Amino acid sequence: MVDILIVQISSNTLTQINQAKQVYLAYSGGLDSHVLLHLCASNQTIKPKLTVVHIHHGLQKIADDWVIHCQQQTQQLGVNYKLLQVNARKLKGKSPEETAREARYHALKKLLAKNEVLLVAQHREDQLETVLLQLFRGAGIQGLSAMAEISVFGKGKLLRPLLDCSQQSLKNYALKQQLNWVEDPSNQCNDFERNFLRNKIVPLLKTHWQALDKTVARSAKHCANAQQLLTKLGSTLLIEIINRDNSLSIKGLLSLQSQQQALVIRQWFAHLQLKMPSMVFIEQVFKQMIAANKSANPILKHGDYYLRRYQDKLYCLIEENNVIHCQPWLQINQRLQLSPSSYLQRIPATTGIPEPLWEIAKVTIRYRTGGEKIALVNRKGHHRLKKLFQEAKIPPWEREQIPLIYFDDKLIAVADLWISSELISDNKNPCYQLKWQR
Repeated sequence: MVDILIVQISSNTLTQINQAKQVYLAYSGGLDSHVLLHLCASNQTIKPKLTVVHIHHGLQKIADDWVIHCQQQTQQLGVNYKLLQVNARKLKGKSPEETAREARYHALKKLLAKNEVLLVAQHREDQLETVLLQLFRGAGIQGLSAMAEISVFGKGKLLRPLLDCSQQSLKNYALKQQLNWVEDPSNQCNDFERNFLRNKIVPLLKTHWQALDKTVARSAKHCANAQQLLTKLGSTLLIEIINRDNSLSIKGLLSLQSQQQALVIRQWFAHLQLKMPSMVFIEQVFKQMIAANKSANPILKHGDYYLRRYQDKLYCLIEENNVIHCQPWLQINQRLQLSPSSYLQRIPATTGIPEPLWEIAKVTIRYRTGGEKIALVNRKGHHRLKKLFQEAKIPPWEREQIPLIYFDDKLIAVADLWISSELISDNKNPCYQLKWQR
C-alpha cells in the first residue's frame, strides 16, 4: 500500500488481503471508505481481485446521487463495481442504525465465499465511539473489546485495515491525493447515539485527553485479549456438559461456580451462533429454568428462539410448525422435504421395509393426534407411542414433530426410530431403511 507513513495498515491484515482469492470493499463514497479504496486500487496485487460494493439503503433522496458518484469513482480507478439495494426501513424494537447495519451486513455476508474477504473502513475514532457506547450500555469484557481487526464473516472474513489509523491521518491522505468524496448529511443529526458522541462528547473529551482514541483503543485490545482467555475457558467447560443434541446437562451446569455458569451459558449461545444473552436473561435462565420443579414445563423466550428443559437437559430451540398434517410420499421420491430444516429419506438396505410393499402401498406422512400404537420386534403386543417416547427420553415438544409413516392408513414406522414388527424384513431381500434429518 502507498503512503504507509500516513495511513498505517497492520502487516497481519495486509497479509490476509494479499492471500485472499477475492477482495470486496464496502464503499459508501465517504472519506474513510474512499481512502481505503484508493489504497487498494494503488496496490497491483490487490487491484485485480478487488470488487467495490455500494449499499443503497434507500433512506435518503440524495442516495441516488451517491450511487452515481460511486460508479464514477470506481470507473476512474479501474476497479470492479457492484451495487446492492437493501430494505433498511426501521423495524419494531430496533434503532434505525441497528436496522440499517443488519440489513447491510446481511447483504454483504451473502457475497463472501471461502478464502474471500470484505474490507470496511472503520478507524480508531470509530473504535473509540464503539467502546464508549458499549460502556454506557453496561457491556462486559466482550462488548468492551469493541471491533476486531479480523473476524469471521459469513463464509469468509471481515477485515478492518484502518482500525489503528486516526481519522485525521485519513483526511490528510485524502487531501494529499486530492480525493473526491461525499458527505452524508445525516452524520450531523445528533438524534443518533453515535453522532451525538462524535459531534458533541468526543470533541469535548479530547480538549482534556488529546490521545483519547489511542488509549481507549488500547483498552479495547486488553479486553479482547482477556475475552480470548475467557472464551478458551468457556469452551473447555462447555465440552464437559454439552450433549450430542446440543442441549446442556443441568446437573453439570449446577456443578460449576456461579461465574462459570454464566460463562458457559454465553459460550453455549456462541456455539449455537446466537446473539449473546444479557446478564438479566442469564439470571432468568437460572431462576425460571434451572430452579424450576422437575415436573414443571417452563419456557423462556430469547429472540426467535426459546429455552426449555426436560429431565436433566436444557434445550435451546427454534419453533417450527409442520407445513402439512398429512403429506403423501410418492414412490418416485427417495427424499421428502417436511419443512425447511427437516426431511425424510429412504435408503436401500437388506433389512427394513420390503421394497415391493413400498411400491404398492399408498404412503403418507402424519403427525401425532394421540393413541397411536405400533408393534415392535422382540416385544409382545402393540405399544403406545406415548410410552415409547417416554422410555426413549424424547422431550414432549419433539414428539409432536416426529413424522409417522403410514401404509394404506396403517402405522408402519416412526421416523427412523422404530419399524413395525408386522412389516419389517431381515431376509436379505431388497428393503428400505429410513433416515430422518432434523
